[in-house]
Amino acid sequence: MAKPEIENLKKTVLYDLHIANGGRMVDFCGYALPIQYSSLVKEHIHTRNSSSLFDVSHMGQIFVNGADFEAKAKLLETLFPADILSLKSGEMRYSVLLNEKAGIIDDLIITRAENGNDVFIVVNGATKENDFAIMKNMLGDKLEFTLNEDLSLIALQGPKSADVLARYTSIANELIFMQSGAAVIAGINVYVSRSGYTGEDGFEISVSNDQASKLAKILSDNDEVEFAGLGARDSLRLEAGLCLYGHDMNEEIDPITASIIFAIGKQRRIDGGFVGAKAVQDIIANGVEQKRVGIIFNTRMPVREGAQLIDELGNNIGIITSGSFSPTLEKPIAFGYLPKDIAKIGNSVCAIVRGKQVFGSIVKMPFVKQNYKRSIN
Repeated sequence: MAKPEIENLKKTVLYDLHIANGGRMVDFCGYALPIQYSSLVKEHIHTRNSSSLFDVSHMGQIFVNGADFEAKAKLLETLFPADILSLKSGEMRYSVLLNEKAGIIDDLIITRAENGNDVFIVVNGATKENDFAIMKNMLGDKLEFTLNEDLSLIALQGPKSADVLARYTSIANELIFMQSGAAVIAGINVYVSRSGYTGEDGFEISVSNDQASKLAKILSDNDEVEFAGLGARDSLRLEAGLCLYGHDMNEEIDPITASIIFAIGKQRRIDGGFVGAKAVQDIIANGVEQKRVGIIFNTRMPVREGAQLIDELGNNIGIITSGSFSPTLEKPIAFGYLPKDIAKIGNSVCAIVRGKQVFGSIVKMPFVKQNYKRSIN
């Protein structure tokens, strides 16, 4: 039975399924979600080798209506720095929502549906109401935005996920990374994208709330599939070099400093025309003061978020924003922000953990090779 403080949180429609499968529930973005079922390490390794099912229904699914695709895209490009106009039917693109100083309000995925006209945006659970309000305030007189709370989102992640999904729908073998399309799984209408947050091949499946538990049970009944929680999701995304909003980026950090400049279209960096464009162009022209880096530490003690990074004189020079023990590398790994002159691959760094100095090295990210399916064999 869940603790009283968990009972008072918002719940996804899979809540009872989590409890029935031994999920250890925690407060995440105001939702009761499983941190783990068996153990973080077991779930992490299982995802790397087979297929895991994650509940990400706390995420916001925002639909954009009110014009044809070209008109929608042009309007949305005044808000987002992504190249939206060039999206083909079924394609998805990672981008950010910025303030005027180029601080990151949220990171998100923009999709042009396979029908060629519809556009929807998946945003983070903790920021979805604010994102929605900004979109309506900026463009609500020209476009209609709907935050659809009647949908759940299930992530099936890992190298055997395509084999599992192919038992129910041919779309599993038709999509490549960052493509999407409508499908039917065991009589259930869904919208499938080949995407995820683990660095592994996998799918995210949008499904109506009244069918979500049925779908989750169908998928989890496959021998390859096990439930996985937020703990494994966090260690997997960290190994894959993926930022977590509210930790590795926020409204004080711009995309260039966060090392996610790819969230801004190449031509759009030049042409501008979006919120924060002038600040982005200034930062690109003048360079950043600090930079997000990946660090591997020479110890078995995890270096967690908030740990200070120091120089040889003991002066604070940076901070860890995400850190965990890597089950794949069997070493602690972390993201940290350091001055640009220090933030170079191969440089040694020192963190303070429980009053002790812990040494490591800056390495190229991702820590573990991403295994996205980028072509159809």
